[in-house]
Amino acid sequence: MSNKVVVLGSLNVDTILQVGRFPEPGETLALKDKQMAGGGKGANQAIAAARSGAETSFIGKVGTDANGQFMLKQLLDSGVSTEYVATSKVADTGQAFVMLENTGENRILIYGGSNAELNEDDVNKAAEKIQQADFIVAQLETPLETTKYAFEIAKQAGIKTILNPAPAVKNLPKELIQLTDVITPNETEAEILTGVTVVDDASMKEAAQRLHKMGVQTVIITLGSKGVYYDDGDVSGIVPAFKVHAIDTTAAGDTFLGSFSSELKPDLSNLKEAIMYGNKASSLAVQKMGAQPSIPTRKEVLK
Repeated sequence: MSNKVVVLGSLNVDTILQVGRFPEPGETLALKDKQMAGGGKGANQAIAAARSGAETSFIGKVGTDANGQFMLKQLLDSGVSTEYVATSKVADTGQAFVMLENTGENRILIYGGSNAELNEDDVNKAAEKIQQADFIVAQLETPLETTKYAFEIAKQAGIKTILNPAPAVKNLPKELIQLTDVITPNETEAEILTGVTVVDDASMKEAAQRLHKMGVQTVIITLGSKGVYYDDGDVSGIVPAFKVHAIDTTAAGDTFLGSFSSELKPDLSNLKEAIMYGNKASSLAVQKMGAQPSIPTRKEVLK
């Protein structure tokens, strides 16, 4: 049985600027290359879930521009339902400008555009879909009130909620955290949410305990090349990452989360196995350029 996953989130067209190194203030550097690709945390996560075999639907918003058509095609080509992607009459489709260094490190600037227009009416149209899902997944590139509203619909129907608290927000509404079953920050986001600097096992445990106290049952902290820490209140540990040569880390976290949500059982009983699957998918994604072009299929992950 494949999971039914609803992803609420952002759609961005990524412009990838390849540089030997990041410029210093006031310095001008020539680009090594420039590419366009589909992106946005929400869209990346939905495509990762769909390519890993989940029945995936997307709740989001695009503009009336060519970028909007491009993003809808990206979703459809990967098997994501776009029935609940609305169109904004007032804002262009979201964009991201990704500066990518030789080392694979990146710096990203975001233009929110139509992502910021996603509202409760858009969610209402998808209410039935949310109520029939195994999981709803969201991030913080669309309005927080809209995410909270969607999570309320999910919780009333007994549907598990997964929140990727990125980009990090210092004072995330308490109500949204309380509506979250699984939270998946990276080290920086975990520190912003809890005030604990995540550097070792003890600080990970402390950060997780603070999130448990806020009302989240399952905490997953992604640690980049070190792997993933998990703590469900009973069992905790680290699932190590696969050792690979990273070329572009842009969609590593999104690939992990989308593929993880496709593999996780709704009762969360296979948490560690689902994390291992997500790690494998993520390790394949970082070896290719671009966010969405790099996301692997289930067949590639299980090779």
